[in-house]
Formats: sequence, structure tokens, C-alpha cells
Amino acid sequence: MLTPSRLALARTRRGLTATELARKAGVSPRSIGDYERGRRQPDEATVTALAAALGFPVAFLSAPEAAELAEGAVAFSNAAPRSRRAAAISAGRLAVEFGRWLARAFALPATDVPRLEHPDPETAAGMVRARWGMGSGPAPNVVHLLEAHGVRVFSLPTDCAEVGTFSFWYAGTPHVLLDPTATPERGRFEAARELGRLVLPKGDANAFASAFLLPRAGVLASVPAAAVTRHVIGQGKRWHVSALALTYRLRDLGLLTARQYQVVCAELSRREPDGMARREDSQLLTKVFRALRDRGITPHQVAHELLFDVEELNSLVFGLVFTALPGAATGRRRGRADLSLVPPRS
Repeated sequence: MLTPSRLALARTRRGLTATELARKAGVSPRSIGDYERGRRQPDEATVTALAAALGFPVAFLSAPEAAELAEGAVAFSNAAPRSRRAAAISAGRLAVEFGRWLARAFALPATDVPRLEHPDPETAAGMVRARWGMGSGPAPNVVHLLEAHGVRVFSLPTDCAEVGTFSFWYAGTPHVLLDPTATPERGRFEAARELGRLVLPKGDANAFASAFLLPRAGVLASVPAAAVTRHVIGQGKRWHVSALALTYRLRDLGLLTARQYQVVCAELSRREPDGMARREDSQLLTKVFRALRDRGITPHQVAHELLFDVEELNSLVFGLVFTALPGAATGRRRGRADLSLVPPRS
């Protein structure tokens, strides 16, 4: 039997209107509305046609209700058309399903992300750093750091890239979806910014990210006042941020005057410094897929259990796992493994 909400989820995930889906599946637009509202049930052949048009297994459309996620619960980075936001929210709902599957199969880190109402972004970033024992030096791999403190980190499917990275809380668990096409420094900043949105729902997430990655005490101790461009480039590499992001921070901390800031920005616009060699990846997902491979469980089998196709699964880990998905081992050994995630020291 078709689950109405599952049909709507699949349709919005594919960015289709009811009329577009009806055309692809060979039914009337009114029928799609009736199916999604539970007014009537399609026959078996129609369900098969709908599944084929949507690129989801038939079993996905008849599974129990999926996780709900209201648009107001999601903080998007960019303005985007409603259909793109709906597709991204649907991807987020599928990420929740994947996260639930992971929690059943593995003992994942407990959530340790505070939700703060009143502190300013600078204070909030310092509080999180202190809570996580980070000191005042450069932050380690931010994706690893989030995962070690219970954040479920996934990649944003490339067809949803228009909305930008986003985050949300679901059933007490924080989730972040990152843009896999961002530059390494940009991806690191965006991960810190999404942490800011989780910690300070009503605060300035960009200011939080800047303070989190470039803590006042650490920067004041390591960067000279009136830094010239070569200092900025060198310190940017040390702190694993873009030279421009560091320039903004130095201005905000009073280490650059307005005139000095303009000079450094102008020189950076003419001189593109080398950045990080690669994006920060996922420690948790890499360990998950390695453990699954060792048990003889393939990504295709995981996708089958999730009622996705493997391309949908891949879209949620793309850019976060470099060696996990290949492999075609057979056989299965069940069990629930612990994943030890320790943030690397800087």
C-alpha cells in the first residue's frame, strides 16, 4: 500500500511538481494530489510507474512514515526558490533516516552541543571551545570535531547546492549538510558556521565561525599588529582559514586599521595564495564504511536497507568519504560496533 507522505517526499526530493510527476508516470495531476492526500490508493502498476519516474525503489513508497522536518526548522545559507528548498529539506529527511540507521548499527558519539540563547557570538564561540577543551590554538579538522561531539554530518546533494549548507536539530540530535563543492577553506568555515547556527539559533553564525576558528587570545598572541600581506598569508595557513577571512578578523580585532585592511584586501585580490590541499573529510563515515566492508556489507546493501538507490546514498556522503563506497564484498555479519572518534590535536 502506498504511504502518501512517502510519495510527497520522493516527489519534492526530485524537485518535481505534481503535474511534472504525473506526466512522467502517465497519470493525471489530480491523481497525484489524491495519492499524496490519501484520498485513494493507486494500483500496483501505477505504484511501479511512480517509483520508476521518481528513481526510488517501490518499497520506499510503501514504507512507514519518514522523519518530518518543517521548513521553519532549517536554517539555509542562501536564498533559493521554494522548490529547491523543498528538495533540500527532503534530502535532510533522508539524512535523518540514514542517521537513524547508523545509530542502530553503531554506537555513535553522544550529543555534546550546547544551545545558547543570550551570549554574543564571540562569547558563545569561547564557551564552546572551553567546553570542548580546544584552548586558543587552531581548531583541528572541523568535520571530525563536530562528529566527535555528536553532530551528524552529511554532504548536500549537488542538485540542492543552490540553497547552500544548512543545519537543523531533529529529536535532540544536531544535523549538518555541507556543500561538497566548496573550496577546502570555505568548507571549513561553513562547517563552523553551521555549528554556530546550532548553538545560537538567533545569533550571527558568521561571527561565531570567525571567533571559533580564530579565537581572540590566540590571534592576538600570534599575529603582529599592522600585519602586512605576507604575514596574513602565512598566518592564514597556520590557522587553516583563507587569507581574506583572517584579514576580516584582524580588522574586527583592531589589528588592522581601515586603511591597512583596504591595502591587504587589494593585494590579496591580485595574489591568490595557495590554500589547503583538500577538503576536510568525515572520520565517522569513513570508519562506518570501513567497518561495513570488513563485515562483508556493501554500499548497495546499505542503500537497499534504507530503501534508497546507491546514488542517493552516495549523494549524502559525497566528498566526505574518499575510499568507503567502492568494494563488492559479499556475505553479512551482524553486530553493533563502537566508533571511537577523538578529535586530532592541532
